[in-house]
Amino acid sequence: MTAFPTLSLASVPVLSLDQAHEVDRRMEAEYGILPLQRVENAGRSLADLAQAWLGDSFPGASVLVLAGAGDTGGAGLAAARHLANRGADAQVVLAAAFEALDALPDHQLRSLLAMGVSVTPAGDGWELPSADLVLDALIGYDPWVPPPGETAAIIRLANSHPAAILSLGVPSGLDAATGHPGTPCIHAAATLALALPTTGLVAGLPGLTGDLYLADVSVPASLYEGLGLEMPTVFQGGPLVRLAPMDQPT
Repeated sequence: MTAFPTLSLASVPVLSLDQAHEVDRRMEAEYGILPLQRVENAGRSLADLAQAWLGDSFPGASVLVLAGAGDTGGAGLAAARHLANRGADAQVVLAAAFEALDALPDHQLRSLLAMGVSVTPAGDGWELPSADLVLDALIGYDPWVPPPGETAAIIRLANSHPAAILSLGVPSGLDAATGHPGTPCIHAAATLALALPTTGLVAGLPGLTGDLYLADVSVPASLYEGLGLEMPTVFQGGPLVRLAPMDQPT
């Protein structure tokens, strides 16, 4: 796997869930960075981590994206598009019917369908297809603990899948505020946090979250300063950063 710049977890601020939502609000209200841009940035970053994770086996590798009906699902669909464009065999399983998707994932879905990427709503008696890597973009920061209905069924199937799971935001089923796992909860090999980790993500280390990475999704440093947070220059070495636990050297 590609080696990314590494920082200590102790060197970056950790956001409460309220602060994470306030960051999203201010990005649009004060800086004009629209949700579609944030979703696109998150999806591209997840694709970058997936490609690095697969390493030399990436060309032609099969990547299974599990996507929910909200913004996190939209980022997962964007990741599938980027991976397909780079030569991966990308497949998507949706936790909702096409018509139940929110506006942002619906926007991404239309691009995937035009490209001919396989997108399948999960259903009763359905099994996940084989893959070299699974991407969890089911829930993210949404407060769905325990996960509802079809999403819970997909999580159980994902945890029994032989491929490693990379989660976006937080592992689906993990409370982003407290770190308490729902039943069920994704057991991730790695988790990609967006700009900064949340309190629940840090509390869930390491058993449920796996290795922790940060993605640059274009949050201005001045926005964090407006929240009273001192933000170091995290992404000077590139758009993805590995966070080492506090008791490990960087």
